[in-house]
Amino acid sequence: MRDLATEFEAERGRLLAVARRMLGSRTEAEDAVQETWLRYAGALADPAARAEIRELSAWLTTTCARICLDVLRSARVRREAYPGQWLPEPVVSPLGAGPSTDGYAPDPAERAVRTDQVGTALLVVLERLGPEQRVAFVLHDVFAVPFARIADVLGTTDVAARQLAARARRAVTAPDVPRHTADPGEQRRVLEAFVTATESGELEQLLKVLAPDVVFVGDSGGHFPSARRPVLGADAVGRFALGLFGQAGRYAGGVLARLVLVDGVLGLQMEAVHSDGRPIRLVTAFAVDQGRITAIYNQINPEKLTDLPPLGADDGWPPRW
Repeated sequence: MRDLATEFEAERGRLLAVARRMLGSRTEAEDAVQETWLRYAGALADPAARAEIRELSAWLTTTCARICLDVLRSARVRREAYPGQWLPEPVVSPLGAGPSTDGYAPDPAERAVRTDQVGTALLVVLERLGPEQRVAFVLHDVFAVPFARIADVLGTTDVAARQLAARARRAVTAPDVPRHTADPGEQRRVLEAFVTATESGELEQLLKVLAPDVVFVGDSGGHFPSARRPVLGADAVGRFALGLFGQAGRYAGGVLARLVLVDGVLGLQMEAVHSDGRPIRLVTAFAVDQGRITAIYNQINPEKLTDLPPLGADDGWPPRW
């Protein structure tokens, strides 16, 4: 007898990767994969539907993509009413202990399991796309799904699916999109310089690690004061960052902070007590290119930070390198 759960679990990691790239939300991605499982189990219970499952991986991908497309269409309305700027839920994991010339690396087993690590910068850029463009781009450019199958998901022709992916590709590579090309070693050097500069409070020192067109995006979900529009340009972002991170050592009770992987890219996790007495947690991701920070993504919405790895007594500001 077929073990449905085992067959599906073998595909779960890849389906989560597909869904998270499409939806930008781990919670929504997990829900989409669970709905895919329910439809799979239902199809196997129906002889006619079961006969249509010729290649399991392809069938599951197509089903999951259709579910994600429906979610994306409804998400547009929700995000238009979102208070302030929107950022995806970060997937945060501790730095691995494996050998690396950079001094850190995710454990190989962890890398194999965490197939949903995609980078905050990419997820933010994908928000520019319409639902159909996003589905076409993710399926073809990220997962190499043939256009014929993508057309089936979207209910269109192969030619139209190609055009949707091409338009999405142009949007993702537009000149105003923050660049992130740094390897882990470069990320570490630049982030260390950023922390040192913010701790010193020297704007000129901080400007050396910020690209001229750097952008700062903060998502508080309306729970804490936050810039309602992106902060643009090195000088403006530098002053904003000094106000945010430079005061870390002056929080009552101190600050817990450590280096983490945010969607597979080096970032910061911090905890402190807000001036009004509320606990505050934040996760900051960075995009780095040619030795400078091109974007800072600061997630402070507590509703998106419910599943963070715990910080301990040894974690403090500035984070240990």
